[in-house]
Amino acid sequence: MGYGTYGVLRGPKVKRVTVPLARLPRAAHGFRIAVVSDIHLGPVLGRGFAQTVVDTINATQPDLIAVVGDLVDGSVKDLGPAAAPLAQLRARHGSYFVTGNHEYFSGAEQWVEEVRRLGLNPLENARRELPYFDLAGVNDIAGEEEGQGPDFARALGDRDTARACVLLAHQPVQIHDAVEHGVDLQLSGHTHGGQLWPGNLIASAANPTLAGLERYGDTQLYVSRGAGAWGPPTRVGAPSDITLIELASKQA
Repeated sequence: MGYGTYGVLRGPKVKRVTVPLARLPRAAHGFRIAVVSDIHLGPVLGRGFAQTVVDTINATQPDLIAVVGDLVDGSVKDLGPAAAPLAQLRARHGSYFVTGNHEYFSGAEQWVEEVRRLGLNPLENARRELPYFDLAGVNDIAGEEEGQGPDFARALGDRDTARACVLLAHQPVQIHDAVEHGVDLQLSGHTHGGQLWPGNLIASAANPTLAGLERYGDTQLYVSRGAGAWGPPTRVGAPSDITLIELASKQA
């Protein structure tokens, strides 16, 4: 437990994963996406932790940064200063954000505006057509209670299906909708990889993938273990990570 607490406070390590996409053009071979989820800024993991996460991400020199939910556990008023280092994120094709369930416990609308002010691009059931593929994002399921739930049709319904598509969606259970909409790769978090017993048993039962890369039909799902921790600031058997996804073109 002591080592697990040290591991959280020290900050996440970088995990590198190569993901081949059939529709990715040759020119995009080697495109790098830094994926970070579940930072959970709060009373314990504050501004210093956010700075560590930002420095770790920037050191990978990614082409794009994806923040896939559960950034905070508190209001903008209380945690705005803790999140301020996010303004230093740097990537050639920008930084993007989707809500997680904890944003809806913390004032999601205010946090969407705050991350936008910090220079990130919120994808609220929306899509960006990047030079080599489509990048889409959907709101978290928890937003349904506020009339702000995921809308896959809005984000993906009218896209050019000849282009590869990467989807940011906080919860792995959203993979089934992603499959129906022809997504090539979904990037998620939420599970913390189980974080510690018995959370690993609960998370395994509630999610189709606990951590890592799996295939669902023609769609691949990658689930990060997350950068921070929720509840006790410790992890056992589920080390925190920031994942550098390197896309590979099968045409290369």
